[in-house]
Amino acid sequence: MKLKQLEGLLGELQQFSNPKVELEQYPTGPHIASRMLFTAENSFEDVSNKVVADFGCGCGTLGAAAALLGAEHVMGIDIDSQALELASINAEDLELDINFIQSDIKNLGWRGQIVDTVVMNPPFGTRKKGADMDFLCVALKVASQAVYSLHKTSTRDHIKRVALRDLNASSAEVLCELRFDVPQLYKFHKKKEVDVAVDLWRFVPKGNQGKGT
Repeated sequence: MKLKQLEGLLGELQQFSNPKVELEQYPTGPHIASRMLFTAENSFEDVSNKVVADFGCGCGTLGAAAALLGAEHVMGIDIDSQALELASINAEDLELDINFIQSDIKNLGWRGQIVDTVVMNPPFGTRKKGADMDFLCVALKVASQAVYSLHKTSTRDHIKRVALRDLNASSAEVLCELRFDVPQLYKFHKKKEVDVAVDLWRFVPKGNQGKGT
């Protein structure tokens, strides 16, 4: 599937109508989501025929992209039941078979590296300090192959240091810098749209010294 085709399909998905500020529910737009998964597949072969988990899946955009690119099995995990309802509708609209699980990422209870790849757009940690690192910590425990994640560019040095020192990463690489358009979803946003610089990271967990490390 070509990148433009993938972006077009993701652009048809429904997004949050009333996002929850405490969960930092900023939808991952089709532009970023398509490039994230397209890179994971075409540069590293981390999607096709793999078991992929979408952490904090929200409307299910990243998981849908993984399924469209030929993932063997996709799981979407989110704490919010309304988000999962929307994600389920989106998957049905695209005729994708995705398994949705309602859970706090920290309480997931998975043991060992039970998925190949984790993809995620975690909370940036602006409302709840450290939320982004909580997601990354769990992702690097359960993925055997790679973790793809978006983090604010301003936190780049901190992310790399903590991932390599404390979170079981054998490598941590910024693949590209993207502009994340955060629309005026919440009352405290002064501007119509806030443009945030984010990094697309690829982390490889210890125990996998394969491609890309």
